[in-house]
Amino acid sequence: MKNKETIYDIKNLNLWYGENHALKDINFAVKKNEVTAIIGPSGCGKSTFIKILNRMIELIPSVKIEGEIIYDGKNIFDKTVRVEELRTKVGMIFQKPNPFPKSIFENVVYGPKIHGIKDKRTLMEIAETSLKNAALWDEVKDRLNDNAYALSGGQQQRLCIARGLAIEPDVLLMDEPTSALDPISTLKVEELAQELKKKYTIVIVTHNMQQAARISDKTAFFLSGDLIEFGDTEKIFTNPKDKRTEDYITGRFG
Repeated sequence: MKNKETIYDIKNLNLWYGENHALKDINFAVKKNEVTAIIGPSGCGKSTFIKILNRMIELIPSVKIEGEIIYDGKNIFDKTVRVEELRTKVGMIFQKPNPFPKSIFENVVYGPKIHGIKDKRTLMEIAETSLKNAALWDEVKDRLNDNAYALSGGQQQRLCIARGLAIEPDVLLMDEPTSALDPISTLKVEELAQELKKKYTIVIVTHNMQQAARISDKTAFFLSGDLIEFGDTEKIFTNPKDKRTEDYITGRFG
């Protein structure tokens, strides 16, 4: 089996919030068309890490970052990298669904419209494709003009995924995307992640061990800002190298 292309190469990444050294010498690679899960107890640096990948972390004052993250042949912190372009290629799905107070249709085509697409037929095609890719089309195709807030929580989260897909990113970052959802909606989002990795690369932060085991190809275990272990999910869950990984996965702490 040939080696998969590297999407992100993370090298000696360190981050401080003021004096607090929140991430310490993180090194690993995210491969194309894989789901990479980031696991670890609360406060270990998972959400901080995922927000670095599209530089959203810079919205927080007093953050200092050292090291490199190579994406698309360039260090994302390089002065020549435009943040807007990076965030177009790297979409983000948050913990709580955050649809705009607009119609279902307007939510999905929001990004393409900002990028200058005005043609109604093109926008409709984008909306249909994105909603199909987010496994939501059949549920909403007859109510595209309804307000997005009329959807259930699980549907709203899939709508946010559709909105993220409409701008045709390379990577989808998911920060605990199912923590606010019921089990049935959670399962739909998990199935969706499995389907989406055929076209996209996914990095998911999750508190849910079973979720990481079910849907990811690779797992990174963070503890107190350190990357304790990274590797094939199956190995991490069945035969971890580090006792701390084993303790966390078996529920001895966290």
